[in-house]
Amino acid sequence: MRIVLGVGGGIAAYKVASLLRLFTEAGHDVTVIPTEAATRFVGVATWEALSGHPVSNSVFDEVHTVNHVRLGHEAELIVVAPATADLLARSAAGQANDLLTNTLLMAGGCPVLMAPAMHTEMWQHPATQANVETLRSRGVTVLEPATGRLTGADSGPGRLPEPEAIFTAAMALAGAPVAPAGASVGPAAEPDVNAVLATGPSAEPLAVPPLAGLTVTISAGGTREPLDPVRFLGNRSSGKQGVALAAAARDAGARVRLLAAHMEVPAPAGVELVQVETALELRKAALHAAADSDVVIMAAAVADFRPADVSGTKIKKRDDVADPVISLVRNPDILQELVEVRDAASRNQLIVGFAAETGDAEGDVLEYAEAKLRRKACDLLVVNQVGKDRVFGEDTNSVVILSRSGSEPQEASGSKSDVAAAVIDRISAELSRVVPPA
Repeated sequence: MRIVLGVGGGIAAYKVASLLRLFTEAGHDVTVIPTEAATRFVGVATWEALSGHPVSNSVFDEVHTVNHVRLGHEAELIVVAPATADLLARSAAGQANDLLTNTLLMAGGCPVLMAPAMHTEMWQHPATQANVETLRSRGVTVLEPATGRLTGADSGPGRLPEPEAIFTAAMALAGAPVAPAGASVGPAAEPDVNAVLATGPSAEPLAVPPLAGLTVTISAGGTREPLDPVRFLGNRSSGKQGVALAAAARDAGARVRLLAAHMEVPAPAGVELVQVETALELRKAALHAAADSDVVIMAAAVADFRPADVSGTKIKKRDDVADPVISLVRNPDILQELVEVRDAASRNQLIVGFAAETGDAEGDVLEYAEAKLRRKACDLLVVNQVGKDRVFGEDTNSVVILSRSGSEPQEASGSKSDVAAAVIDRISAELSRVVPPA
């Protein structure tokens, strides 16, 4: 894998030499781009010796290869460590005043991971936190810094995670295998500064984002079935819950694809947006997207029926014409079809359905939902009771998560973001039960 390793100008830059060795020993081709400030901590000769490639931080070197464009286009993974407060700010602002920030702007859709390191006050400053949120909203994975001894006598959050933790997170994000256990990092990867800088005991290993390296497809909103050029059959779905799910999956490290029917809220930043209108359009998009998805969440409110005939002109209301009779036909069951296609292909994929139910004299909401789960055979079914002034268009929700495995139903309530976080956590738990760790 072609990796660009950006190095920011902080004292923790010396640790990145060990990270570079982990990448190269795992067989990856690494180009190092230090900032000018970073070369004051670790010299260019160290990076060239460990990477086997020439090292520069200027856009004016190797101009004939258009280096500031080529490196970003060719990279399959970009890792920045340490990501200083200054580097986070310049990246969030889209600045391109050196080779590293140019490369970040030219990244051709490859995963980008940034490992911050700075003093606690700098990390916790509102400006830094706003920059981190901006980057994450654009799909950049920004790790949480470790907590431990900093430079001088200071201690707290802001310490660069250990090289092994960054390496593991980067490999998970890129969907690449981790190097075999026991791979050593030789003395050459440990600069002399390590002997004179007291950094204290290591912090706890960094947790890899739970959905890092996975592709998650989510449907949201309500489908609309045309009657004529101006009228349609629709539903009350606002898309808020689906959008919250997309944001939660993105924040959990996943690559997110959002299949958006009619929505009253914008799609979150940092996700791939596919717009649809009808149930048939959603079916086509969902089957296509599911082919390379690890998780499929069908949260859209899909019309069960559509008009059998669609008028090419507006249906007129005239006194001399009888009231129109609209014949309906069933729409395909997209969720059930996704399960059937997955099972036929023996695909390792988790499929989550949503059920908006109302009770009646023949059964309550959970009884109908449990019957639906048996019919659909999806892995999880998220159930809520709907009605006037309930769920649709509201900012809060209350759901029960049912599992095909027969585990106890799980309740979640609160804001739709809270519910989305609970659903994503449950998905992560289900995946950890069936997918062995990397």
